[in-house]
Amino acid sequence: MLSGKRIVLGVTGGIAAYKAVFLLREYQKAGAEVRVTMTPSATRFVGLETFASLSGHDVAVEIFPEEAGADEWTRHIYWGEWADLFVIAPCTGNTLAKIANGISDNMLTATVLAARCPILICPTMDGEMYDSPSVERNLKQVQDFGYHVLEPESGFLASGIEGKGRLPEFDSILETSSEIIGSIEAPLTGKKVVVTAGPTREHIDPVRFISNPSSGKMGLAMAQAAQRLGADVTLIHGPVSIPLPEDMHKIAITSADDLFKAIQRFAEADMIVMAAAVSDFTPVEVHDHKVKKGNGESKIELTNTVDILSWLGERKPDHQTLVGFAMETENLLENAHQKLKKKNADWIIANYLSEKASGFESDTNTVHLLNTSGDHTFSGTKSEVAEQALNVIVRAV
Repeated sequence: MLSGKRIVLGVTGGIAAYKAVFLLREYQKAGAEVRVTMTPSATRFVGLETFASLSGHDVAVEIFPEEAGADEWTRHIYWGEWADLFVIAPCTGNTLAKIANGISDNMLTATVLAARCPILICPTMDGEMYDSPSVERNLKQVQDFGYHVLEPESGFLASGIEGKGRLPEFDSILETSSEIIGSIEAPLTGKKVVVTAGPTREHIDPVRFISNPSSGKMGLAMAQAAQRLGADVTLIHGPVSIPLPEDMHKIAITSADDLFKAIQRFAEADMIVMAAAVSDFTPVEVHDHKVKKGNGESKIELTNTVDILSWLGERKPDHQTLVGFAMETENLLENAHQKLKKKNADWIIANYLSEKASGFESDTNTVHLLNTSGDHTFSGTKSEVAEQALNVIVRAV
């Protein structure tokens, strides 16, 4: 259940914080991707560098760190949507009280408010703290919120006395995490989603063709995001060199006509995401053999390819969500809104080709997600952008 899942691990300022290092490793061994947020007091028990090195990501502590950019102080929003599960282990009585009362004075407690996933709290305390009236009340309150609580175990505590308050064994935490994730039906469960990705090639002869620099990274990111949301995904892709997932149905195509024939088979899908960079023109004549330089014409006659997005928009069934892409070098929003209306799409994801760290072949992107009600802007890695955009689309369906 944990393989491929995304977990935010919250660590608070108790002696059991050191155990969270090993818990992080156990989640990773189970195949999960983990990001860590800590309370300021937790950093007195374990250094930030330890969790950053093991998780491969910066550790979120303060909402407004010094010299922070906008992407850092809004991290709790993105992480709250990114995660499949938020686990707070250990959770001190202080942080429990803040969560129970909606206080968000650090990145961990702010992420609790922003979370759109299940939350698992592992309260860990010393002495008789766990049995105190305030802790009892706060535990009831967070459970009334719908949060999950894994009771601590009994044994020798840091103070030297014996009592209830120890962090549960890792196997117990992982088992509970799996049960929680397994009990949640993803929003696209049972839905058929088709995503197109990469370039098309319009051959002039066996060795020459018209194409574009699309890597397929954005389309693949959209396909993987849909799969994480429970969809049965078919990826229709042009010639790409990026690794493609083995656990996804894939159809390889070359030309725009190939893509059109493939997409016709899935015209009734619940969602179609047209992320491929489809050639607008194709040669009228395709030569069977390589055209020699001395014999070749100085001009190539072109004709329009099928407008696949328009074809889909004209036939779009009521249950279907149709998502198009627009890449522009000028007048981005104006052209994207025109495309949204003209193609009868439900959404358009638009970005500037010339924008820094955006567009073809880049690992990052900045996009505008448009529909008739307004627009959203997302920046980050293409995986992050795909996740954010698809979450908005799914919530609107």
